Amino acid sequence: MGILGEIVRKPDEIYPLLKLKMAVKKAKKQVPPEPHWGFCYSTLHKVSKSFSLVIQQLGTELRNAVCVFYLILRALDTIEDDTSIQPDVKLPILIAFHHHISERGTNEYRVLMDQFRHVSAAFLELEKGYQEAVEDITKRMGAGMAKFICQELALLNLLRCNPLPHPPRMKCPNENYCSIHFVETVDDYDEYCHYAAGLVGLGLSKLFLISQLEVMTPDWEQLSNSMGLFLQKTNIIRDYIEDINEIPKPRMFWPCEIWGKYVDKLEDLKSEENSSKAVQCLNDMVTNALVHIEDCMKYMDALRDPAIFRLCAIPQIMAIGTLALCYNNAQVFRGVVKIRPGLTAKIVNHGKTMADVYGAFYDFSCMLKAKVDKNCPNSSSTLTRLEAVQKVCRDSGVLHKRKSYIRDEVKSNRLMCG
Repeated sequence: MGILGEIVRKPDEIYPLLKLKMAVKKAKKQVPPEPHWGFCYSTLHKVSKSFSLVIQQLGTELRNAVCVFYLILRALDTIEDDTSIQPDVKLPILIAFHHHISERGTNEYRVLMDQFRHVSAAFLELEKGYQEAVEDITKRMGAGMAKFICQELALLNLLRCNPLPHPPRMKCPNENYCSIHFVETVDDYDEYCHYAAGLVGLGLSKLFLISQLEVMTPDWEQLSNSMGLFLQKTNIIRDYIEDINEIPKPRMFWPCEIWGKYVDKLEDLKSEENSSKAVQCLNDMVTNALVHIEDCMKYMDALRDPAIFRLCAIPQIMAIGTLALCYNNAQVFRGVVKIRPGLTAKIVNHGKTMADVYGAFYDFSCMLKAKVDKNCPNSSSTLTRLEAVQKVCRDSGVLHKRKSYIRDEVKSNRLMCG
């Protein structure tokens, strides 16, 4: 359905869309005049419009720290994601990257970002505490990414040295397309997501603490990690088709422990003839992600600063909405599914209080619950986790304050792609 058709079908989304568009334009005009800061904020707008908006609402000191932190980790992630870079080249870059984020004029990582020197210059203007936190998380993330690349290389070498018989789940049809899986178990999956996103949650919490705008609960590290894992797992589920079709080599993050119950190879989920099994596997993956929701709500409920709250809450609401869209949806194996722009605009516009969060999580979980097929092998676990989420939301005592925009989606049980 085209944009005009969406407007006709959902006229109530016109105002939120216009408001979001105006906010994006305003944010672009607020780019600092200094070349290095101008580069940082302009780049932030390009790589993540919605995230840049909520960052812009932070106080200047924290806003600059979060902006630089995001760009440095985005740069590191770009290296890790680039399948055209040979592992023997990639490994030392990932491991040593944290040493170079403070070097003015560094040209060593042009493969990552031609003008990274601007990010380095901005980094050097941050308060020392922010610098130390950013460098520590960058170091830990680079080391974690390198660890999984080493595991992948070890499996490749094993296959080359012992081509017959292949180890279980590791089939190597040729040198250019090797369907090995370095994320074997659910524990591997959690560890990978920790390095890819859990550390981002930990890093942001550290920045909030340094700013003195937040005072974290004793279990803040666990809760911060869960915030990152929930977002990362949602992205991995949603991006199946993009990752599996990556050239020159597929990127495979779904754990063998889950997909191995349904198919022989992860790429088999794309096949039409495996549609039923693929959807069951997808539902299993969504159920795995749901386990983090209670931690996420607990983390957000403890936040005090309104701008920090929005920075954390809006992505989380988008995540539960995306999982509700993906669940039991074979389209995940045909193309990337996304919440339509109009609903995204409403979430950005209304995600301001914990009542909004509880309401959104409750209503999206109701939508997801309505899609559960009792014949699905994992349906009992799915329902148990959803009911636990709904209980927390009900116990908050604020569901009567929730906005109606999500309840409309629940009633129609439709969440159309944009």
